[in-house]
Amino acid sequence: MSVAVSLLSTYAEKANLKASLDENGYKRALQDTSWADGLRGIAAVFVMFSHLVLAFARWIIIPCYGKNESASLMQRPIFRLVGQGAAWVAVFFILSGFVNSLKPVKLARAGSTEPALANLAVSSFRRSFRLVLPATAATILSWFITQLGGYETAKNSDAYWLYTTSPQPSSSWVSAVDDLLHAIRTTWTYNPDNPYDQPQWALLYLLQGSMFVFTALLATINLTPRWRVLTIISLYFWSWNWGIKLGDPMVGVNVFTGIILAELNHSEYPLRFASFSPLFALPLLVVSLVLMSFPSQNEDWAPWSDKLLQWYWKIAPANAELSRFWPTIGAQVLTFSIVMSPHLRRALSHRWCLWLGKISFPLYLLHGSFMRTILAWLLFSRQQMTEIEEEGNKHMRYPLPGIPTFMVVMPIFFVFLFTATHYWAIKIEPYFGIITKTAEDIMFGKSEGSSTLPLRKD
Repeated sequence: MSVAVSLLSTYAEKANLKASLDENGYKRALQDTSWADGLRGIAAVFVMFSHLVLAFARWIIIPCYGKNESASLMQRPIFRLVGQGAAWVAVFFILSGFVNSLKPVKLARAGSTEPALANLAVSSFRRSFRLVLPATAATILSWFITQLGGYETAKNSDAYWLYTTSPQPSSSWVSAVDDLLHAIRTTWTYNPDNPYDQPQWALLYLLQGSMFVFTALLATINLTPRWRVLTIISLYFWSWNWGIKLGDPMVGVNVFTGIILAELNHSEYPLRFASFSPLFALPLLVVSLVLMSFPSQNEDWAPWSDKLLQWYWKIAPANAELSRFWPTIGAQVLTFSIVMSPHLRRALSHRWCLWLGKISFPLYLLHGSFMRTILAWLLFSRQQMTEIEEEGNKHMRYPLPGIPTFMVVMPIFFVFLFTATHYWAIKIEPYFGIITKTAEDIMFGKSEGSSTLPLRKD
């Protein structure tokens, strides 16, 4: 009997030790927010994939080959995420709200209101510079390539995304400078348009979303966490109504989701449910990826997308955008499942994911120019222009090469692209940081002699 009692007590001690170790492991995983960098890197890669799909495999965009007809593997839910650029852009906005509110929310919860306000002031200032400076540099690079005729092969190819996003050279260098200034300006105006780098359409809305975050936190920083969360939830639902008036109806709902997730991250709920997270986080992950797979056209062709279409008409707010509603909801469910799961956090904190996160913004800015130059040259250099009919009109274009050519060319292209983005991140990005810090020191009065008007001595 005493032996049995001894064995049971030993087992209980080991079980308690194991539970304690598990809890400590959960705490470490839940304190680490580097998963956001990993997810951002993956989102940037999938945005690039979506442009490759638009260029070479537009059949993936539709859910099947015809209404109630068969679908290929790449047209089915989850697999088709390679062509779902809108879903991954939604992830960008959610992560922007999450990352920009992490520190202010933490300070506010600790009662450090003054440091939280100071952090908001500095962060909002830096955010503008860290978006505008790299975008301007990428625009100048693409503009220079355009004037040298570097996009002509892409312009004359039969790759849809390549020829529709390849601008024509200006008539003279004088007009080219004017075109460059116009492109830089219109990147940051209502209905943004950058003819030299089409993906930059989203940057104005990323900056706008950051300002939403800073303004919302400024107004709620003195509230208790419960009332701050309730206020942000109210803003979330309210933004479905007025978001469209500001150019993009999905900006507010995504960045406010990011603030809510930051509050959730600093609460006790992720740790409280950590041991049960595999039971709900993984199913939520699958559901989110299916929702993110919702097609942007011919939604009623496949049974699964038609069912989501019917639900859209029942529950979607009046100003929601059909093609982006379910991908947006899916992105929000995805990030919620990650915040609640130490296992998903740990997976996204892998060093390769973090490396992708480090190069995510350079990748977003540079992949278009590399597709229109290196990729186009590699694919079409040996092609002869042929007459191709498109929507009743005939054009002379370079035809798409066969699959064997793609299998040889794509690895070479990825080596060029990821090498360039890596060196941009470690060699060029630091200069943007120096410029930002210098401007901050001058404009915040941290450097000597920075005052425009003389200060009173009393």
